[in-house]
Amino acid sequence: MPLPRLAVTAGEPAGIGPELLIRLAATPLAASLVAIADRQMMKRAAQRCGLQVELVDDDGSAQIERQPGTLRVRHLPLAVDELPGRPDPRNARYVLDSLAEAADGCVGGRYDAVVTAPLQKSSINDAGIPFSGHTEFFAERTRANVVMMLASPELRVALATTHLPLAAVPAAITIATLTRTLRIVHADLRSKFGIAEPRIAVLGLNPHAGEGGHMGHEEIDTLIPTLDALRGEGMQLLGPMPADTAFVPAQRRHYDAVLAMYHDQALPVLKSEAFERTVNLTLGLPFIRTSVDHGTALDLAGTGQANPASLIAAAGMALDLIARSGSGAASFPHGQGWEEGSSPPGTSIE
Repeated sequence: MPLPRLAVTAGEPAGIGPELLIRLAATPLAASLVAIADRQMMKRAAQRCGLQVELVDDDGSAQIERQPGTLRVRHLPLAVDELPGRPDPRNARYVLDSLAEAADGCVGGRYDAVVTAPLQKSSINDAGIPFSGHTEFFAERTRANVVMMLASPELRVALATTHLPLAAVPAAITIATLTRTLRIVHADLRSKFGIAEPRIAVLGLNPHAGEGGHMGHEEIDTLIPTLDALRGEGMQLLGPMPADTAFVPAQRRHYDAVLAMYHDQALPVLKSEAFERTVNLTLGLPFIRTSVDHGTALDLAGTGQANPASLIAAAGMALDLIARSGSGAASFPHGQGWEEGSSPPGTSIE
């Protein structure tokens, strides 16, 4: 059976992404890895890591097996050679072109999923190109409504709002936006995670989930009516739940995923438990997209010491979702897959 084809973007050329991708290629991951990147940049990254990686031009053909230390490349040329630790806005268009190739390739059936290494948003904006992130780019490219989810082997957390100032969060949570978000999370838990009847715990916005209106009215005015309406459609929704008790072990047995109202409400719990095994996913896209859950680590770029654990976890998650959704075949060799939650040793990326 042909291996699933993963389009892997290297992210910011001056960051740790190219080195992480080289280290991913050195693993026995059972996938056809296609780096959408500059070929010479990847050679330099391999030299910095002290690894022998065979770079082969991608011809689109199927692979039955892949030997560790091999990597297919869909060559996109840099505007200027990378200088580790120092992003150059002249390479901004190259970064965006790599994302476009990955997205369009998935929609066109050339790839089974996209795995992204970190990029430097400021460098793209410094080039005069308005850019807010991977998630928004893929949403616009595919004209999709999307939801950000972060997941570890033990916990899945989706976000009702993402990178907003805390003062702006209440106004951003409306019956319409909450309904759309929950429908996307519910649909992808079924189609991509293979959960027939997803159970979603919805956190309240206020302490103690508003405590009957004594600590805020958003639960009464927005959350409860939305949850009641969606329960009428057959969704299994818990809440609104107080965020301070939603993550205790006794509660976790009752749900498959959590919807948090804002970024810092739930992500500290997830990251404190499994930082190097946490994966960023974009729900609502017409394809599978996973990513590392960290930045470009410019201070480590060029040293060859960055830990590839999160990128390996992201690739493993992509393969697991491909298998669960029925669009591809198995992931890691026994004992190295996502379900086991393994991560290789290495130097921390933060």
